[in-house]
Amino acid sequence: MTVAITPVSNPIAEPRHDWRQEEVLDLLAQPFNDLLFQAQLVHRATFDANRIQVSRLLSIKTGSCPEDCKYCPQSAHYDTGLEKAKLLEVETVLEAAKAARDSGASRFCMGAAWRGPGHDFDTVLRMVEGVKSLGLETCASLGLLSGEQARQLKDAGLDYYNHNIDTSEEHYEQVVTTRSFQDRLDTLEHVRDAGLKVCCGGIVGLGEERVDRARMLLTLANMPKHPESVPINLLIKIPGTPLEENAQVDPFDFVRTIAAARIMLPQSLVRLSAGRQGMSDELQALCFLAGAHSVFCGVKLLTAGNASPDQDKSLFGRLGLRPM
Repeated sequence: MTVAITPVSNPIAEPRHDWRQEEVLDLLAQPFNDLLFQAQLVHRATFDANRIQVSRLLSIKTGSCPEDCKYCPQSAHYDTGLEKAKLLEVETVLEAAKAARDSGASRFCMGAAWRGPGHDFDTVLRMVEGVKSLGLETCASLGLLSGEQARQLKDAGLDYYNHNIDTSEEHYEQVVTTRSFQDRLDTLEHVRDAGLKVCCGGIVGLGEERVDRARMLLTLANMPKHPESVPINLLIKIPGTPLEENAQVDPFDFVRTIAAARIMLPQSLVRLSAGRQGMSDELQALCFLAGAHSVFCGVKLLTAGNASPDQDKSLFGRLGLRPM
Protein backbone atom coordinates (compact mmCIF):
# COMPACT_ATOMS: atom_id res chain seq x y z
CA MET A 1 0.00 0.00 0.00
CA THR A 2 1.26 3.49 -0.82
CA VAL A 3 0.40 6.68 1.00
CA ALA A 4 -0.12 9.83 -1.03
CA ILE A 5 2.06 12.76 -0.03
CA THR A 6 0.07 15.93 0.45
CA PRO A 7 1.75 18.88 -1.28
CA VAL A 8 3.18 21.42 1.14
CA SER A 9 0.58 24.17 1.52
CA ASN A 10 1.85 25.51 4.84
CA PRO A 11 5.55 24.73 4.99
CA ILE A 12 5.96 26.74 8.21
CA ALA A 13 4.03 24.03 10.10
CA GLU A 14 5.61 22.69 13.27
CA PRO A 15 7.89 19.66 12.77
CA ARG A 16 6.13 16.31 12.72
CA HIS A 17 7.14 13.39 14.91
CA ASP A 18 4.72 10.81 13.55
CA TRP A 19 6.15 9.93 10.14
CA ARG A 20 5.40 6.46 8.77
CA GLN A 21 7.75 4.35 6.69
CA GLU A 22 5.35 4.25 3.74
CA GLU A 23 5.24 8.05 3.66
CA VAL A 24 9.02 8.37 3.59
CA LEU A 25 9.38 5.79 0.83
CA ASP A 26 6.79 7.64 -1.23
CA LEU A 27 8.62 10.89 -0.55
CA LEU A 28 11.89 9.41 -1.85
CA ALA A 29 10.11 7.98 -4.90
CA GLN A 30 8.56 11.27 -6.04
CA PRO A 31 9.59 12.72 -9.40
CA PHE A 32 12.92 14.43 -8.82
CA ASN A 33 11.72 17.93 -9.70
CA ASP A 34 8.65 17.63 -7.47
CA LEU A 35 10.77 16.48 -4.53
CA LEU A 36 13.24 19.35 -4.92
CA PHE A 37 10.44 21.88 -5.30
CA GLN A 38 8.83 20.67 -2.09
CA ALA A 39 12.17 20.76 -0.28
CA GLN A 40 12.77 24.32 -1.48
CA LEU A 41 9.39 25.42 -0.15
CA VAL A 42 10.20 24.03 3.27
CA HIS A 43 13.73 25.41 3.23
CA ARG A 44 12.73 28.94 2.27
CA ALA A 45 9.98 29.01 4.89
CA THR A 46 12.54 28.54 7.67
CA PHE A 47 15.94 29.67 6.40
CA ASP A 48 17.59 32.17 4.08
CA ALA A 49 18.19 30.01 1.01
CA ASN A 50 21.29 32.00 0.05
CA ARG A 51 23.16 31.67 3.34
CA ILE A 52 25.27 28.75 4.41
CA GLN A 53 26.63 27.74 7.81
CA VAL A 54 30.35 26.94 7.77
CA SER A 55 32.05 24.69 10.34
CA ARG A 56 35.62 23.50 10.79
CA LEU A 57 36.41 19.97 11.99
CA LEU A 58 39.61 18.91 13.73
CA SER A 59 40.73 15.44 14.76
CA ILE A 60 42.00 15.93 18.30
CA LYS A 61 42.94 12.26 18.70
CA THR A 62 43.52 10.10 15.64
CA GLY A 63 43.37 6.33 15.11
CA SER A 64 43.55 3.25 17.38
CA CYS A 65 39.78 3.26 17.94
CA PRO A 66 38.50 -0.06 19.38
CA GLU A 67 35.23 0.15 17.43
CA ASP A 68 34.87 -1.80 14.16
CA CYS A 69 32.82 0.68 12.06
CA LYS A 70 33.43 -0.74 8.59
CA TYR A 71 33.67 2.66 6.92
CA CYS A 72 36.22 4.16 9.29
CA PRO A 73 40.00 4.32 8.69
CA GLN A 74 40.52 5.14 12.38
CA SER A 75 39.39 1.69 13.52
CA ALA A 76 42.16 -0.44 15.02
CA HIS A 77 40.57 -3.44 13.28
CA TYR A 78 41.74 -2.36 9.79
CA ASP A 79 45.09 -1.60 8.18
CA THR A 80 44.57 1.64 6.28
CA GLY A 81 48.02 3.15 6.66
CA LEU A 82 46.61 5.89 8.85
CA GLU A 83 49.13 7.87 10.86
CA LYS A 84 47.95 7.63 14.45
CA ALA A 85 48.24 10.50 16.91
CA LYS A 86 47.62 10.91 20.62
CA LEU A 87 45.36 13.61 22.03
CA LEU A 88 46.51 17.05 20.91
CA GLU A 89 47.68 19.72 23.32
CA VAL A 90 45.07 22.31 24.30
CA GLU A 91 47.08 25.17 22.80
CA THR A 92 47.36 23.34 19.46
CA VAL A 93 43.60 23.01 19.30
CA LEU A 94 43.03 26.66 20.23
CA GLU A 95 45.42 27.80 17.50
CA ALA A 96 43.46 25.75 14.96
CA ALA A 97 40.21 27.22 16.29
CA LYS A 98 41.50 30.78 15.92
CA ALA A 99 42.54 30.07 12.34
CA ALA A 100 39.11 28.58 11.61
CA ARG A 101 37.37 31.64 13.05
CA ASP A 102 39.57 33.99 11.04
CA SER A 103 38.79 32.08 7.84
CA GLY A 104 35.04 32.47 8.31
CA ALA A 105 33.97 29.40 10.31
CA SER A 106 31.27 29.97 12.91
CA ARG A 107 31.42 26.52 14.51
CA PHE A 108 34.45 24.49 15.56
CA CYS A 109 34.05 20.73 15.87
CA MET A 110 36.46 18.41 17.70
CA GLY A 111 36.48 14.67 17.01
CA ALA A 112 38.33 11.97 18.94
CA ALA A 113 38.70 8.34 17.87
CA TRP A 114 37.41 6.83 21.10
CA ARG A 115 34.73 4.38 22.13
CA GLY A 116 34.08 7.02 24.78
CA PRO A 117 36.05 9.57 26.84
CA GLY A 118 38.57 8.18 29.31
CA HIS A 119 41.28 9.63 31.50
CA ASP A 120 41.93 12.48 29.03
CA PHE A 121 38.43 13.87 29.44
CA ASP A 122 39.56 16.82 31.59
CA THR A 123 41.84 17.94 28.76
CA VAL A 124 38.92 17.88 26.33
CA LEU A 125 36.85 19.98 28.74
CA ARG A 126 39.62 22.59 28.73
CA MET A 127 39.62 22.54 24.92
CA VAL A 128 35.89 23.20 24.89
CA GLU A 129 36.23 26.07 27.36
CA GLY A 130 39.01 27.61 25.28
CA VAL A 131 37.23 27.34 21.93
CA LYS A 132 34.04 28.78 23.43
CA SER A 133 36.01 31.77 24.74
CA LEU A 134 37.00 32.57 21.15
CA GLY A 135 33.38 33.30 20.28
CA LEU A 136 32.84 30.13 18.25
CA GLU A 137 30.04 27.61 18.53
CA THR A 138 31.49 24.41 19.93
CA CYS A 139 30.85 20.84 18.85
CA ALA A 140 32.44 17.56 19.92
CA SER A 141 32.30 13.95 18.78
CA LEU A 142 33.80 11.70 21.45
CA GLY A 143 31.87 8.45 21.16
CA LEU A 144 29.57 7.07 23.83
CA LEU A 145 28.78 9.37 26.75
CA SER A 146 27.40 8.87 30.22
CA GLY A 147 24.90 11.33 31.63
CA GLU A 148 27.55 12.86 33.88
CA GLN A 149 30.01 13.33 31.01
CA ALA A 150 27.32 15.07 28.98
CA ARG A 151 26.62 17.43 31.87
CA GLN A 152 30.33 18.21 32.27
CA LEU A 153 30.58 19.07 28.57
CA LYS A 154 27.57 21.36 28.88
CA ASP A 155 29.12 23.11 31.89
CA ALA A 156 32.38 23.57 29.94
CA GLY A 157 30.52 25.46 27.21
CA LEU A 158 29.79 22.80 24.60
CA ASP A 159 26.94 23.74 22.27
CA TYR A 160 26.53 20.65 20.06
CA TYR A 161 27.36 16.98 20.46
CA ASN A 162 27.76 14.88 17.32
CA HIS A 163 26.75 11.24 17.47
CA ASN A 164 25.47 9.82 14.18
CA ILE A 165 23.15 6.84 13.94
CA ASP A 166 24.85 6.03 10.58
CA THR A 167 22.05 3.96 9.04
CA SER A 168 18.81 2.16 9.85
CA GLU A 169 18.56 -0.03 12.93
CA GLU A 170 17.91 -3.00 10.65
CA HIS A 171 21.10 -2.47 8.61
CA TYR A 172 23.25 -1.32 11.53
CA GLU A 173 24.79 -4.70 12.40
CA GLN A 174 26.11 -4.97 8.85
CA VAL A 175 28.19 -1.87 9.55
CA VAL A 176 29.11 -1.92 13.26
CA THR A 177 29.19 -4.83 15.74
CA THR A 178 31.14 -3.42 18.69
CA ARG A 179 28.30 -1.21 19.89
CA SER A 180 24.58 -1.40 19.33
CA PHE A 181 22.13 0.96 17.72
CA GLN A 182 20.54 1.34 21.15
CA ASP A 183 23.93 2.42 22.57
CA ARG A 184 23.85 5.34 20.16
CA LEU A 185 20.29 6.26 21.11
CA ASP A 186 21.21 6.11 24.81
CA THR A 187 24.07 8.57 24.28
CA LEU A 188 21.75 10.91 22.37
CA GLU A 189 19.31 10.77 25.29
CA HIS A 190 22.11 11.70 27.73
CA VAL A 191 23.06 14.61 25.45
CA ARG A 192 19.48 15.89 25.34
CA ASP A 193 19.01 15.51 29.09
CA ALA A 194 22.13 17.62 29.67
CA GLY A 195 20.69 20.46 27.60
CA LEU A 196 23.12 20.09 24.71
CA LYS A 197 22.08 20.50 21.08
CA VAL A 198 22.18 17.32 19.01
CA CYS A 199 24.14 16.86 15.78
CA CYS A 200 23.01 13.52 14.36
CA GLY A 201 22.72 12.13 10.87
CA GLY A 202 23.92 9.25 8.77
CA ILE A 203 25.93 7.93 5.87
CA VAL A 204 24.70 7.09 2.38
CA GLY A 205 26.58 4.32 0.60
CA LEU A 206 26.99 1.70 3.33
CA GLY A 207 25.42 -1.00 1.19
CA GLU A 208 21.96 -0.06 2.38
CA GLU A 209 18.71 -0.19 0.42
CA ARG A 210 16.35 2.74 -0.10
CA VAL A 211 14.20 1.42 2.74
CA ASP A 212 17.20 1.74 5.08
CA ARG A 213 17.63 5.39 4.13
CA ALA A 214 13.94 5.89 4.80
CA ARG A 215 14.22 4.18 8.19
CA MET A 216 17.29 6.25 9.11
CA LEU A 217 15.41 9.46 8.35
CA LEU A 218 12.39 8.08 10.17
CA THR A 219 14.46 7.54 13.33
CA LEU A 220 15.70 11.14 13.20
CA ALA A 221 12.35 12.72 12.38
CA ASN A 222 10.40 10.80 15.01
CA MET A 223 12.73 11.70 17.88
CA PRO A 224 10.91 13.66 20.63
CA LYS A 225 12.93 16.68 19.48
CA HIS A 226 14.59 16.88 16.09
CA PRO A 227 18.39 17.13 15.97
CA GLU A 228 19.40 20.75 15.52
CA SER A 229 22.05 19.68 13.02
CA VAL A 230 21.75 16.75 10.60
CA PRO A 231 24.90 15.77 8.66
CA ILE A 232 24.25 13.66 5.57
CA ASN A 233 27.50 11.98 4.59
CA LEU A 234 28.42 10.25 1.34
CA LEU A 235 30.65 7.25 2.02
CA ILE A 236 34.33 7.90 1.35
CA LYS A 237 35.65 4.51 0.31
CA ILE A 238 38.94 4.23 2.18
CA PRO A 239 41.36 1.50 1.04
CA GLY A 240 41.81 -1.08 3.79
CA THR A 241 38.29 -0.73 5.17
CA PRO A 242 35.69 -3.46 4.50
CA LEU A 243 33.55 -1.05 2.46
CA GLU A 244 36.26 0.11 0.06
CA GLU A 245 34.66 -1.79 -2.85
CA ASN A 246 31.08 -0.69 -2.21
CA ALA A 247 29.03 0.29 -5.22
CA GLN A 248 28.91 3.96 -6.12
CA VAL A 249 25.77 5.75 -4.93
CA ASP A 250 23.59 7.24 -7.66
CA PRO A 251 24.09 11.01 -7.24
CA PHE A 252 20.37 11.65 -7.66
CA ASP A 253 19.61 9.19 -4.85
CA PHE A 254 21.99 11.14 -2.63
CA VAL A 255 20.23 14.41 -3.47
CA ARG A 256 16.89 12.73 -2.78
CA THR A 257 18.13 11.83 0.70
CA ILE A 258 19.11 15.47 1.32
CA ALA A 259 15.72 16.69 0.10
CA ALA A 260 13.78 14.20 2.23
CA ALA A 261 15.83 15.21 5.28
CA ARG A 262 14.97 18.87 4.62
CA ILE A 263 11.25 18.13 4.35
CA MET A 264 11.09 15.82 7.36
CA LEU A 265 13.36 17.97 9.57
CA PRO A 266 12.21 21.47 8.56
CA GLN A 267 13.96 23.43 11.31
CA SER A 268 17.25 21.50 11.40
CA LEU A 269 20.51 22.53 9.79
CA VAL A 270 21.07 19.93 7.07
CA ARG A 271 24.80 19.57 6.50
CA LEU A 272 26.39 18.36 3.28
CA SER A 273 29.18 16.59 5.09
CA ALA A 274 31.76 13.91 4.16
CA GLY A 275 32.24 13.14 0.49
CA ARG A 276 32.23 16.66 -0.95
CA GLN A 277 35.77 16.31 -2.29
CA GLY A 278 34.55 13.77 -4.82
CA MET A 279 31.43 15.72 -5.85
CA SER A 280 31.19 17.96 -8.87
CA ASP A 281 30.17 21.58 -8.38
CA GLU A 282 26.90 20.73 -10.10
CA LEU A 283 26.11 17.92 -7.64
CA GLN A 284 26.87 20.15 -4.67
CA ALA A 285 24.64 22.86 -6.14
CA LEU A 286 21.80 20.33 -6.41
CA CYS A 287 22.33 19.40 -2.75
CA PHE A 288 22.07 23.08 -1.77
CA LEU A 289 18.94 23.38 -3.89
CA ALA A 290 17.55 20.34 -2.06
CA GLY A 291 17.97 22.10 1.29
CA ALA A 292 21.52 21.48 2.51
CA HIS A 293 22.87 24.70 3.96
CA SER A 294 25.81 23.74 6.14
CA VAL A 295 29.26 22.44 5.22
CA PHE A 296 32.65 21.73 6.73
CA CYS A 297 35.43 23.96 5.44
CA GLY A 298 39.12 23.09 5.26
CA VAL A 299 41.13 20.57 3.27
CA LYS A 300 40.63 17.78 5.80
CA LEU A 301 37.71 16.09 7.58
CA LEU A 302 39.24 14.25 10.53
CA THR A 303 41.43 12.00 8.32
CA ALA A 304 39.73 12.23 4.91
CA GLY A 305 40.11 14.88 2.25
CA ASN A 306 37.63 17.72 1.81
CA ALA A 307 36.98 20.46 -0.70
CA SER A 308 39.63 23.16 -0.38
CA PRO A 309 38.77 26.64 0.94
CA ASP A 310 39.56 28.14 -2.48
CA GLN A 311 37.19 25.69 -4.15
CA ASP A 312 34.47 26.55 -1.66
CA LYS A 313 35.01 30.29 -2.07
CA SER A 314 34.71 29.94 -5.83
CA LEU A 315 31.63 27.72 -5.68
CA PHE A 316 29.81 29.83 -3.09
CA GLY A 317 30.57 32.96 -5.11
CA ARG A 318 29.23 31.45 -8.31
CA LEU A 319 26.06 30.32 -6.52
CA GLY A 320 25.59 33.57 -4.58
CA LEU A 321 25.86 31.82 -1.20
CA ARG A 322 27.03 33.82 1.81
CA PRO A 323 28.19 32.51 5.20
CA MET A 324 25.72 32.70 8.06
